[in-house]
Amino acid sequence: MKKIFVVDDDAHITKIIRDYLVREGFSVCVFPGADSLLAELERGMPDMFILDIMMPGMDGLELCREIRRRGNVPVIFVSARGEEMDRVLGLELGGDDYLTKPFSPRELVARVRTVLRRTGTGKRPAVEDEVRVGDLVIYPGRREAAAGTERLELTVKEFDLLHLLAANPGQAFSREQILNRVWGYDYVGDNRAVDDVVKRLRRKMKDSGTRVRVNTVWGYGYKIND
Repeated sequence: MKKIFVVDDDAHITKIIRDYLVREGFSVCVFPGADSLLAELERGMPDMFILDIMMPGMDGLELCREIRRRGNVPVIFVSARGEEMDRVLGLELGGDDYLTKPFSPRELVARVRTVLRRTGTGKRPAVEDEVRVGDLVIYPGRREAAAGTERLELTVKEFDLLHLLAANPGQAFSREQILNRVWGYDYVGDNRAVDDVVKRLRRKMKDSGTRVRVNTVWGYGYKIND
């Protein structure tokens, strides 16, 4: 049974979310804010987080940053802030999906299942596969990447983009293809989100000392050479 942590200071919303997810077979723990969640994380991580953004104290965006420092567990944001830049910021900070309030609980359940399926949470093969390009090694089952002995600390989007390109060396992907494959849905907005993730990924790869590079295909997209 997949465990989901829901963080929102609105008791009415959290009851609806919990009731629907429990009915669909998930284990759900509800937290009114970041402090109570962070205390619980000392005991272990769930399979997914559902975070409100506007909360007293540490907001959902800062909480997502803290979660990302601890691992790559998927995050879905639910928020009354529905502007494009709010969605972009949430996704770029490591969120896997963004749902604007008010929302259909059935849609939330569907998105939870989609994100869990896409990220493969809780599924690890008996013999773990590896993706190798040059001195770069990617472990999809553990969602980890390393350059030699140097582990790369990547957000969910950075890891998924690196995995996509490294698993298809020499193949160029357009920005639209990357949005579809990495974000996993029809993205609303321009494709600068891809460029932003590439920029951060390149910086982390350079800092790690790897000789592998994400190359620009001018006027099209990106690739990693074999």
